[in-house]
Amino acid sequence: MQAFTSLFHNAAGINRGRYPFSEILSVERAQKARASMTRFSNYIPTPLVELADLGARTGVARLWYKDEATRFGLGSFKALGGAYAVGLLLAEKASRRIGRAVDIAELGLHRNIAQGVTICCATDGNHGLSVAAGAKKFGAKCVVFLHEGVSPGRDAAIANLGAETVRVAGSYDDSVRAALQRAEDEDWDVVSDTSWPGYETIPADVMQGYTVLVLEILEALAAQLEAPPTHVFLQGGVGGFAAAVVAHLWEVLDSAAPTFIVVEPERADCLFQSARAGRPVSASGNLDTVMAGLACGEVSPLAWRILRPSVEFFMTISDASAVETMKLLARGSDKTPPIVAGESAVAGLAGFLSLIGHSSTPLHESVNADSRVLVVGTEGATDPALYRTLVGEDLACNAMAESCS
Repeated sequence: MQAFTSLFHNAAGINRGRYPFSEILSVERAQKARASMTRFSNYIPTPLVELADLGARTGVARLWYKDEATRFGLGSFKALGGAYAVGLLLAEKASRRIGRAVDIAELGLHRNIAQGVTICCATDGNHGLSVAAGAKKFGAKCVVFLHEGVSPGRDAAIANLGAETVRVAGSYDDSVRAALQRAEDEDWDVVSDTSWPGYETIPADVMQGYTVLVLEILEALAAQLEAPPTHVFLQGGVGGFAAAVVAHLWEVLDSAAPTFIVVEPERADCLFQSARAGRPVSASGNLDTVMAGLACGEVSPLAWRILRPSVEFFMTISDASAVETMKLLARGSDKTPPIVAGESAVAGLAGFLSLIGHSSTPLHESVNADSRVLVVGTEGATDPALYRTLVGEDLACNAMAESCS
């Protein structure tokens, strides 16, 4: 496995106090989010898989992989966030219209209200799929803005849910700006997974949806009489996913919360660069990465408020490391069946593996035989054609349990 390309030890994240962000994300609201989701017939907790052989090879006590590939049939953890935020937005509109509180579960009775709403967002792929699914479920119109790096397969998947897709030249951040301008011109509602000044409520709702997967992780570990993780390696992007996981574990575990490590592509390193600068700054690279879901140049300020005082290490990895890790999971092992993991799913695991057998760092030295490591496989093969290209036809067929012609 290739070594990480850079590592920053964030002094601001070393000495966490008590959790101070309950006005943004809280365990109480995480439980409310799951209560809403469990009313949907296709809610099933995703599996927490122990990578036993790989854990033994890397010399840690436990190595767990939360596999989000089956989430709500959309193939990604993002299904927890965008659709939930759409539901909350429409419930609020219905509440104002009829003069009483309306729960998400009641939205089926108020489709006439949703039908007059157009929701839009920008996406690298998976967030747009979730927003489109939420809009379809509740009866609203949906327009999704895609930057030029989003694959045709992900574009088609969003369109198949009935959303209009609009291509934008440039990066993810350019598509965010285009969506915001069009929404302002057309009086549409924006459901974004990143924040900006004056726009934080909906991104917080999106992040709160993500915390449902952390509830599931802790419950699965408790059922197995396992102690919580000591180290958690998390994908970067704009920071919303990492902030959601960090916030929940920080609030629940308090002083026993694990060491958090955020992992990004070397050419899309906005969180790494922000940690070095001590304030939100843009990525240093050109955002050209195979990890398309993490190809973000600007930090979500809301997420950054949580990440800066809580994440001890920020790391970047190469595209080759991600692809190598996808292949590793697709092969499976004696104790672990093959796992289908998309290119953005494996950044956390690739970051962990990049430590093994390479340079000695404070992070490397903290990982030992007593360590319990958690990573989240944030997506499956959300673009099957691209997945086959990256891992190879034989491995893809093996992992996806399909016959190769």
